[in-house]
Amino acid sequence: MPNTFSKVVVIGGGYAGTLAANHLRMRADVDITLVNPRPEFVDRVRLHQFVAGTGEATVDYGTLLGEGIRLVVDSVTRIDTAARTVQLASGGALDYDYVIYAVGSTAAIPSSVSEFGFDIAEFEPARRLRARLADLPVNAPITVVGGGLTGIETAAELAEHGRRVTLVCGQTLAPSFGAPGRRHIAKWLSRHGVAVIEAAVVSEVRADAVVFADGGVRASALTIWAGGFGVPELAAASGLRTDALGRLLTDETLTSIDDDRVIAAGDAAAPSGQPLRMSCYAAGPLGAQAADTVLSRIAGTEPTVISLGFSGACVSIGRRAGIRQFARKDDTAVNAYIGGRMGAAIKEMTCKLAVSRIRREARKPGSVLYLKGGPRPEQPAAAS
Repeated sequence: MPNTFSKVVVIGGGYAGTLAANHLRMRADVDITLVNPRPEFVDRVRLHQFVAGTGEATVDYGTLLGEGIRLVVDSVTRIDTAARTVQLASGGALDYDYVIYAVGSTAAIPSSVSEFGFDIAEFEPARRLRARLADLPVNAPITVVGGGLTGIETAAELAEHGRRVTLVCGQTLAPSFGAPGRRHIAKWLSRHGVAVIEAAVVSEVRADAVVFADGGVRASALTIWAGGFGVPELAAASGLRTDALGRLLTDETLTSIDDDRVIAAGDAAAPSGQPLRMSCYAAGPLGAQAADTVLSRIAGTEPTVISLGFSGACVSIGRRAGIRQFARKDDTAVNAYIGGRMGAAIKEMTCKLAVSRIRREARKPGSVLYLKGGPRPEQPAAAS
């Protein structure tokens, strides 16, 4: 390969990283390597379906990546910014001119939960959970901890299959939704036998029970933890500054405040210390933005800043119902939603769109479109 080629290593093959890799093909003189620990793409928005046996959650990278992109199935242990190399768990290393840091997010599980609690944030834990569920009697009590969208979708999917489910919310049910949407979800869960406990904190998970912070104990043959997300520690381990959660601190072009050859995308990015909501919705546009920043630096032009507006969020409640919650561009929910079968159809269309726009970007780099947003902070927050 000619020396004039710029080497770009994309770390992470999720929604942000895969789209970024495809978007980089807008220039023919870019050598693109995508590093991912799995040989298949994980469609994370379908993991609750995979667990319940109502859908699959993996896609062949051969159908997603554009021609010329090299896939390396491995894990990155360190970014050596001085040597400009990416160190791999296998012992190898990759040289780079630019890195796109798209490592995504993981489950955030307290130590008092990790021994007996199952999470659903990534494919391997979801596969273990699916196997455990298959061995469980249908009438065994199941507890889902987390009243956000992941917890709701998981509880609803299991309840629709006749499982006895309790959903524990640390605050209120669906806190990111408007009040009418929350009531709609609560009614569906009640009709399907899901016991919802709000404003409750689970302090411990045992093999056969959950223990609450107030001392209460509730029987639970299987406990699923959907109480929030964390991020991999790769950035901090590489000496790059992060926010309190571990997301890479960047400016508004998604460039690391420590090294202008490291650009972040997706859940692990904290532009100006003000990260966008962890979501599939934001991941694709952030992947395109990160790729555009790299392409601008290769071209010697000034990268543009983030401009992403939100329009709302979707949640499935079983296979035949769902909600499309509307929001302002700043991601603040309004009291308007579409529910029922139409909500389910919109949710399914949204899930399909997440993968189809990656495929479209592979066929035609630069084709991704997204809603523009308003102004954001200009200066990064202090590092943790």
